Amino acid sequence: MTALNPTSQPSAGRRFLGRKPKSRLDPTRNNTVAGLLAWTAAFIFAIPVLWMVLTSFHSEVDAATNPPSIAAELTLDSYRDFFSGASGLNPWPPLINSATASITSTVLVLLLAIPAAYALSIRPVKKWTDVMFFFLSTKMLPVVAALLPLFLIARNLGALDNIWFLVLLYTSMNLPIAVWMMRSFLAEVPVEMLEAAQIDGAGLLLTLRKVVAPVAMPGIAATALICFIFSWNELLLARVLTGVVAGTAPVFLTSFVSSQGLFLAKVCTAAVIISLPVLLAGFAAQDKLVQGLSLGAVK
Repeated sequence: MTALNPTSQPSAGRRFLGRKPKSRLDPTRNNTVAGLLAWTAAFIFAIPVLWMVLTSFHSEVDAATNPPSIAAELTLDSYRDFFSGASGLNPWPPLINSATASITSTVLVLLLAIPAAYALSIRPVKKWTDVMFFFLSTKMLPVVAALLPLFLIARNLGALDNIWFLVLLYTSMNLPIAVWMMRSFLAEVPVEMLEAAQIDGAGLLLTLRKVVAPVAMPGIAATALICFIFSWNELLLARVLTGVVAGTAPVFLTSFVSSQGLFLAKVCTAAVIISLPVLLAGFAAQDKLVQGLSLGAVK
């Protein structure tokens, strides 16, 4: 009989004992590939925006060359003409109208959507799913289908070319999506906090202002930003229902398109300036937007 040698090599079965088998899928490699794909997609989507910004700094002659001249001389003439009104168009009334309609409608949407979402999530009413489906069904109707009735209503009420009629339309347009978003955000509010506020004698308005609003602030910021963007970028209703007095920034942008002469640099300049408020609002609320849109994604 052969004696066991303690210094002998371990068996094949014991050789890999305690060693974790190597996975075929390397998480680091997968994350790197996913990151490269995400950056590539972001760069592709950013190319038109970057091209628009670059064209706005070119002269009309250089902007109209074919193929485009990337290395053309940069100039601020288009921006000076835009703000000075050298083209015969004053940009300030449309910008003020867009700011008025967007900010006012967003505030009204939040004032209406937060109590409605509270009733549908924290204090659910009967058949709340039917209510949510009704809100969603209002977004299925194309805006152009309601354009003629809205025009007739505005004409009969004397509300054509009236910015406050646009505020009413933008509020009703954004309210369904705001209720849907706020319901998912308010569903994450701990019930214990609401019960504690109720025990302390807080009413509904005080609970919404002191308890619900601070907890759901990321969701409120995300909802407000989306409603602001939808209102600021809306063109069809503003084009048909407004004229000289209540024209908004997108309508003003279309006035630079002409069948005569060169206008590409002017259009790009106006588009850059009109896009800045949305971009600035997005950067200012970036952290709240990310938190709000990802709220409830991870349990």
